[in-house]
Amino acid sequence: MRTEREMLDLILNVAKSDERIRAVGMNGSRTNPNAPRDIFQDYDIVFVVTDIESFIQDPEWINVFGDRIIMQKPEEMKLIPPSMDGNYAYLMLFTDGNRIDLTLCPIEKKDRWNGGDRLAVVLLDKDRSLPRLAEPTDEEYRVRQPTAKLYADCCNEFWWVSTYVAKGLWRQEILYALDHLNIIRGMLVKMLEWQAGILTRFSVSTGKNGKYLKSYLPESSWDQLLRTYPKGSYEDGWRALFAMTDLFRSTAREVASKLGFAYPAEDDRRVTAYLERVQSLEAGASEIFGSDFSI
Repeated sequence: MRTEREMLDLILNVAKSDERIRAVGMNGSRTNPNAPRDIFQDYDIVFVVTDIESFIQDPEWINVFGDRIIMQKPEEMKLIPPSMDGNYAYLMLFTDGNRIDLTLCPIEKKDRWNGGDRLAVVLLDKDRSLPRLAEPTDEEYRVRQPTAKLYADCCNEFWWVSTYVAKGLWRQEILYALDHLNIIRGMLVKMLEWQAGILTRFSVSTGKNGKYLKSYLPESSWDQLLRTYPKGSYEDGWRALFAMTDLFRSTAREVASKLGFAYPAEDDRRVTAYLERVQSLEAGASEIFGSDFSI
């Protein structure tokens, strides 16, 4: 596997030998001093170029970077619509395990080549025309303290969508149920991130998809979060749902206490009663609540 020095030398040599490439920038985890270093880190590279179409029309030019396992060109995809921002990207995984996410940026956009991302460094500037950048920092990616409104919305979304999970499980519609379980898991993870923010005085980033979250949570919270992932059966779906409501309840109460917010205890109580009722219903039941049941 080529080393970081070898990869950066290759990238810079390609740029230096091509007059169309006027500058090279890098962003992403390799510019983040707080990101763990490992063999799977991408090289997020930007080439600022004078004639972007000449690159696009020559599909062989990128072979200089090495043999590829697979490549994706987002701007040419229909299934996942491209951003259409004037850039053009090559996402490349090589046979030695390295990966380069290479973006061509037209020179007309050189003043904003990094899109405002503060995790960015200039590796080469032939014309000394790129704007000066501050030292890279992950500050903009750190967990931010929520407002009372954001907190309330998170709670409302969690408890509201949890009723869809119950409906899907009762109907034996496992894909529907699991899809909505993932929606409320998003709210749970957001609440856990706020808990992590409180514990660290909102000084850390939990990473994309919460990948660093484990480092900032109590072990018991992390273990309970893992129990919210079902194995695919309806029985396990119910178990995962109630594991999620238990963890959300305890975490949201703690966040509310620390930040001076009001936890919607009545929504919790009434929805939990509803979930338990749906779980107990016989298949083919003609009504949800009988005369003998009261929320």
